Amino acid sequence: MIKFTPILLAILYGLAMYRFSAWRTARELDARSTELADGRLKSLTDRMAAALELPRIRVHIYEIDPVNGLAAPDGRIFITRGFYNKFRAGDVSDAELASVIAHEMGHVALGHSRRRMIDFSGQNALRTALAMVLGRFIPGIGVWIAGMLTTLLAARLSRSDEYEADAYAAALLTKAGIGLGPQISLFEKLESLTQQNGGSAPAWLLSHPKTADRIAALKALEAKWVTQE
Repeated sequence: MIKFTPILLAILYGLAMYRFSAWRTARELDARSTELADGRLKSLTDRMAAALELPRIRVHIYEIDPVNGLAAPDGRIFITRGFYNKFRAGDVSDAELASVIAHEMGHVALGHSRRRMIDFSGQNALRTALAMVLGRFIPGIGVWIAGMLTTLLAARLSRSDEYEADAYAAALLTKAGIGLGPQISLFEKLESLTQQNGGSAPAWLLSHPKTADRIAALKALEAKWVTQE
């Protein structure tokens, strides 16, 4: 039992840290967000709500400048003020912003927030176990290798979540009569909007898939659906 105590403690630590992070995030979002009221976007979110047989879809504005969307652990959907400003300036269309909302809804519907709590706890346990084993055979750098391996695992799981949320959004946008076009066109301009160079690091080091790979996956889905019709 003593041998497994560090691993059990790592699991408990992961659970505690995730819950604390979720609590802190909720407080931050409560303090710095308001519900979005935009007629152009509401017409599209209403179509998505009808496709899901929901009365409405609530979206909130998170008052920060970076261009991003967010699915909170409590199920709320946010777009940042920076993203909304791009929409108001005409850099992003209403349908493209609706595709972001659909993507974040995918994270909520597919339970990614809950799964990340389990993943985070498991990764802490794995990091501790690997550090114990590798530390015996490779003193000094065994802990570093354990940390690197679990970081790569976390990035892979995160990329998997993004692909799943993309597919959910694609299905929802199609059912709502909006289509995949806005989702793909947003990805094509996303790097310039966020001022990031997605090609500067290997794909396996990124927590999000490369944009080109996400577009290819969407086009493959679209071709599959057309074939099945």
